[in-house]
Amino acid sequence: MTERGKSLRKPSDAEPADDETFAGPSPNPKTNLIVADVALRGGAALVRHGIERGLLGRAYGPDKARKIMKRRTLGESLASAAVSRLALGSVPGAILVGGGLLAKTLFDRRNEKKHRRIERETPDDAVEDDLSDDTYTGGY
Repeated sequence: MTERGKSLRKPSDAEPADDETFAGPSPNPKTNLIVADVALRGGAALVRHGIERGLLGRAYGPDKARKIMKRRTLGESLASAAVSRLALGSVPGAILVGGGLLAKTLFDRRNEKKHRRIERETPDDAVEDDLSDDTYTGGY
């Protein structure tokens, strides 16, 4: 015992300390971890969807952005999640994914410039027939 009447023994994980305050919705720490995980994942999903819609909405408008997001396949979603995990898992993974994204962006820009040049060189009727399909053909 010390001067103030408290023992020198450290409290174990099973018994809470006297000055410990309420730290979560459940007294069980494992349940609190599950609640925190669900809340963080749900919040991250909401933020991700907001950012995706915002980035797409600038270029395509809100309605078309919503359509593009709805048309994403399960395979595209899984590929995106796998690439994200690879990028976050290690520095070489981040370099690999970042380089791949840079290459894909440059490739897409080059194709867009080529498409615009073809639009300018062809008659308006032919371009309208080719561009009438507004389906999303992009991918990852």
